Amino acid sequence: MVFIKGGTYGMEDDQNHEVNIKDFYMSRYPVTVKEYLAFVEATNGNEPEWMEADNSYNIYTGSDDYYKKLGVSIMNEQHPIVGVSWHNAMAYCEWLSEQGIQAYHLPSEAEWEYAARGGIHNSPYLYAGSNKLKEVGWYKNSHGETKTVGQKLANALGLYDISGNVWEWCLDEWEEDINKVPKDGSPAKGSRDRRVVRGGSSYSNFISCTVSIRSWYFTNNRSYNVGFRVCRY
Repeated sequence: MVFIKGGTYGMEDDQNHEVNIKDFYMSRYPVTVKEYLAFVEATNGNEPEWMEADNSYNIYTGSDDYYKKLGVSIMNEQHPIVGVSWHNAMAYCEWLSEQGIQAYHLPSEAEWEYAARGGIHNSPYLYAGSNKLKEVGWYKNSHGETKTVGQKLANALGLYDISGNVWEWCLDEWEEDINKVPKDGSPAKGSRDRRVVRGGSSYSNFISCTVSIRSWYFTNNRSYNVGFRVCRY
């Protein structure tokens, strides 16, 4: 976990929407396949879509090649986990919290962007750590697969893979109007069945991987290009 000193910034490059973030910690990397499958084994549930029994997308027995076409990268222990819903990510945070004295959670959208921008460093980059995406992220240069976390350069806070590799779930319900996102860093209320994702993926173009681009997926969506990372206070 990386300590992130709180501060104030203009969300989505809008100085009229300044958000105040309090101190928090964020995982240095997205949650990996190894880390997530330890949770699956311990709880006997919340399998990623590609290993769920009797699922047509099962990488071994399924009739659909949705995940099979990704090859062995989908199962590489040091790659970010994919094929998990927002509910799965929340369940992982709850399980992780039960392992010790710290309470873990997904980042709010405001926390995610603040961290991506380098926190108090307020780095003026398009991407998390550079204006050149190839230096800090996997996108169309990934040959259509996720990659081992931590191979590219970190941003000013020492966070890796913020731009690219996988889209990352946030706590927030989707609210299209940025001005309705709370200015205290807490998650937004909006469409309950849609949740914010940030950061772009190894299948994304340049624009999707910038620190300011916002997007969403349905809460029960499990996709080959969406994962998550965890935070705590």
